[in-house]
Amino acid sequence: MKEEIIIAGFGGQGVLSMGKILAYSGLMQGKEVSWMPSYGPEQRGGTANVTVILSDEKISSPILQAYDTAIVLNQPSLDKFEPRIKKGGTLLYDGHGFIREPQRTDINIYRIDALETSISLNMSKAFNMFILGGLLKIRPIVDIENVLLGLKKSLPERHHHLLGQNEKALRKGMEIVIPAHVI
Repeated sequence: MKEEIIIAGFGGQGVLSMGKILAYSGLMQGKEVSWMPSYGPEQRGGTANVTVILSDEKISSPILQAYDTAIVLNQPSLDKFEPRIKKGGTLLYDGHGFIREPQRTDINIYRIDALETSISLNMSKAFNMFILGGLLKIRPIVDIENVLLGLKKSLPERHHHLLGQNEKALRKGMEIVIPAHVI
């Protein structure tokens, strides 16, 4: 098994954290892992993306031109990465703030209304965990138990009181992800 993933959006959406949690989860599961963040000089509001590779075998390079899975959280990310998803791959996007919907017909497309749900449940800081839960529902590449361990490892200890809320968001994300176009 080898999964090449891009997660992209605005700074402040938890893009890099989501990638870090996924990478730690892969390590906890005994996978070979690559985590490569990319972001502008702004911490919030600028663009951010992270490439995560999880594999049962050695990873030759963290640099990718095409992806098995793309998680896009804003229009610029959709515009940039939708064409770079491998045929038969997966696109997961949040349903909020897009001018146009994904257009490809040769990939699996899933929508998750994570922003809307996180606000309605008063859990806006767990937005990225709703997204990650949706990913794990459609692409169970790591066990949720390892995600919870990865979350604990990546969160500073002063935030460990939020672990229960994050687990709730992960599980809710698994419930609210819906297929938009499945091949």
